[in-house]
Amino acid sequence: MNRKLRLLAIVAIILPLGACVVYEPIPVTMAPQMTVQQRFDRAWAAAGGAMYDQGLNITVQDRGAGVIRGERSGITISATLETLADGSVQVKFNSRGATSTDPSLINRVSDSYDRRMGR
Repeated sequence: MNRKLRLLAIVAIILPLGACVVYEPIPVTMAPQMTVQQRFDRAWAAAGGAMYDQGLNITVQDRGAGVIRGERSGITISATLETLADGSVQVKFNSRGATSTDPSLINRVSDSYDRRMGR
Protein backbone atom coordinates (compact mmCIF):
# COMPACT_ATOMS: atom_id res chain seq x y z
CA MET A 1 0.00 0.00 0.00
CA ASN A 2 2.86 2.31 0.87
CA ARG A 3 4.39 1.58 -2.55
CA LYS A 4 1.12 2.47 -4.33
CA LEU A 5 0.89 5.79 -2.49
CA ARG A 6 4.46 6.63 -3.36
CA LEU A 7 3.87 5.78 -7.04
CA LEU A 8 0.66 7.81 -7.05
CA ALA A 9 2.48 10.79 -5.48
CA ILE A 10 5.23 10.61 -8.11
CA VAL A 11 2.68 10.47 -10.94
CA ALA A 12 0.75 13.38 -9.36
CA ILE A 13 3.94 15.46 -9.33
CA ILE A 14 5.22 14.53 -12.80
CA LEU A 15 1.93 14.62 -14.73
CA PRO A 16 1.30 18.40 -14.41
CA LEU A 17 4.86 19.12 -15.58
CA GLY A 18 3.98 17.70 -18.99
CA ALA A 19 1.36 20.42 -19.40
CA CYS A 20 3.88 23.22 -18.89
CA VAL A 21 4.93 24.98 -22.07
CA VAL A 22 8.08 27.02 -22.41
CA TYR A 23 8.36 29.19 -25.50
CA GLU A 24 11.68 30.10 -26.99
CA PRO A 25 12.31 33.84 -26.89
CA ILE A 26 11.97 35.55 -30.24
CA PRO A 27 15.02 37.58 -31.12
CA VAL A 28 14.15 41.25 -31.57
CA THR A 29 16.22 43.28 -33.94
CA MET A 30 16.40 47.00 -33.45
CA ALA A 31 15.54 49.24 -36.35
CA PRO A 32 18.70 50.64 -37.87
CA GLN A 33 19.52 54.08 -36.55
CA MET A 34 19.62 56.92 -39.04
CA THR A 35 22.96 58.57 -39.64
CA VAL A 36 23.42 62.27 -38.97
CA GLN A 37 23.43 62.90 -42.72
CA GLN A 38 20.18 60.97 -43.17
CA ARG A 39 18.54 62.98 -40.36
CA PHE A 40 19.67 66.22 -41.97
CA ASP A 41 18.46 65.11 -45.42
CA ARG A 42 15.05 64.16 -44.02
CA ALA A 43 14.66 67.49 -42.17
CA TRP A 44 15.88 69.41 -45.23
CA ALA A 45 13.33 67.74 -47.50
CA ALA A 46 10.54 68.26 -44.95
CA ALA A 47 11.36 71.96 -44.49
CA GLY A 48 11.45 72.64 -48.24
CA GLY A 49 8.34 70.54 -48.78
CA ALA A 50 6.47 72.38 -46.03
CA MET A 51 7.17 75.69 -47.74
CA TYR A 52 6.03 74.25 -51.05
CA ASP A 53 2.86 72.90 -49.37
CA GLN A 54 1.94 76.42 -48.28
CA GLY A 55 2.55 77.97 -51.69
CA LEU A 56 5.85 79.72 -51.01
CA ASN A 57 8.17 80.44 -53.92
CA ILE A 58 11.57 79.07 -52.84
CA THR A 59 14.19 81.75 -53.48
CA VAL A 60 17.24 80.43 -51.60
CA GLN A 61 18.43 76.90 -50.88
CA ASP A 62 21.89 76.92 -49.31
CA ARG A 63 22.40 73.40 -48.04
CA GLY A 64 25.91 74.12 -46.73
CA ALA A 65 24.61 76.95 -44.57
CA GLY A 66 21.43 75.04 -43.75
CA VAL A 67 19.11 77.80 -45.01
CA ILE A 68 15.95 77.62 -47.11
CA ARG A 69 14.07 80.83 -47.85
CA GLY A 70 10.72 81.26 -49.54
CA GLU A 71 8.38 84.14 -50.30
CA ARG A 72 4.65 84.61 -50.66
CA SER A 73 2.54 87.78 -50.65
CA GLY A 74 5.39 89.93 -49.36
CA ILE A 75 6.20 87.54 -46.51
CA THR A 76 9.59 85.84 -46.35
CA ILE A 77 9.86 82.60 -44.38
CA SER A 78 13.31 81.25 -43.56
CA ALA A 79 14.09 77.76 -42.34
CA THR A 80 17.44 77.31 -40.62
CA LEU A 81 18.70 73.77 -40.05
CA GLU A 82 21.47 73.09 -37.56
CA THR A 83 23.04 69.77 -36.65
CA LEU A 84 23.51 69.60 -32.88
CA ALA A 85 26.33 67.90 -30.97
CA ASP A 86 24.13 64.89 -30.14
CA GLY A 87 23.46 64.26 -33.85
CA SER A 88 19.92 65.63 -33.87
CA VAL A 89 18.82 68.32 -36.30
CA GLN A 90 17.20 71.53 -35.07
CA VAL A 91 14.94 73.41 -37.49
CA LYS A 92 13.86 77.00 -36.86
CA PHE A 93 11.33 78.94 -38.92
CA ASN A 94 11.37 82.75 -38.99
CA SER A 95 9.17 85.20 -40.86
CA ARG A 96 9.59 88.81 -41.87
CA GLY A 97 7.94 91.29 -44.18
CA ALA A 98 4.22 92.01 -44.50
CA THR A 99 3.18 89.35 -41.98
CA SER A 100 -0.09 91.23 -41.34
CA THR A 101 -1.36 90.05 -44.76
CA ASP A 102 -1.21 86.41 -43.63
CA PRO A 103 -0.27 86.20 -39.93
CA SER A 104 -0.76 82.43 -39.69
CA LEU A 105 1.48 81.52 -42.65
CA ILE A 106 4.48 80.65 -40.47
CA ASN A 107 2.28 78.43 -38.27
CA ARG A 108 0.95 76.59 -41.32
CA VAL A 109 4.50 76.05 -42.61
CA SER A 110 5.53 74.71 -39.20
CA ASP A 111 2.48 72.41 -39.10
CA SER A 112 3.28 71.13 -42.61
CA TYR A 113 6.83 70.44 -41.48
CA ASP A 114 5.59 68.48 -38.47
CA ARG A 115 3.25 66.40 -40.67
CA ARG A 116 6.05 65.63 -43.10
CA MET A 117 8.23 64.55 -40.16
CA GLY A 118 5.45 62.25 -38.88
CA ARG A 119 4.65 64.24 -35.76
